[in-house]
Amino acid sequence: MSNSLAVELLERAVVVRFIRPEIRNPLSVEVLECLHGIVDNADKDRLLVFTGTEDVFASGADLREISALSAGSAREFSRRGQAFMTKISERAAVAAINGYCFGGALDLALACKKRISTPNAMFSHPGANLGIITGWGGTQRLPRLIGQANALEMFFMAKRVGAAEALRIGLVDAIAEDAVDAALRGF
Repeated sequence: MSNSLAVELLERAVVVRFIRPEIRNPLSVEVLECLHGIVDNADKDRLLVFTGTEDVFASGADLREISALSAGSAREFSRRGQAFMTKISERAAVAAINGYCFGGALDLALACKKRISTPNAMFSHPGANLGIITGWGGTQRLPRLIGQANALEMFFMAKRVGAAEALRIGLVDAIAEDAVDAALRGF
């Protein structure tokens, strides 16, 4: 188990919490491997709830790891992330977004069946500002969910979207003060 994750097993759910807010909860290779294991070992009838701590859901892929990738290792890194997002999309999963949800973390939220955010949540695909683009399925899922125009604005302008706008454009299904509680109650 990673020191970046906490797992709470409930009667009908598994709550996975990213617990490194001081470094913005990056989805490192280690974290992705742990997440694969958690999902593989969770009963299929249990709801998966992903959430963060403090004011951070997750920042996405670890940029230090990305900068060290070669062409060959980048392909494997992308495939690893895509495989996890596909795995999530095939399960009953909810993203309980409690703050910053950027890059690969937004891809994770998009792979979930439902997204619930707190009023202070912020969403972005900042890759345009970094000279990269997501490789974990967000380029396909985001336009399907919020429409091509909104998605292109988020991708090409690295636009940040607050919770209220996210609800208006269909990026989230609900806003709640306690997103995890709302996810567990079925909002």
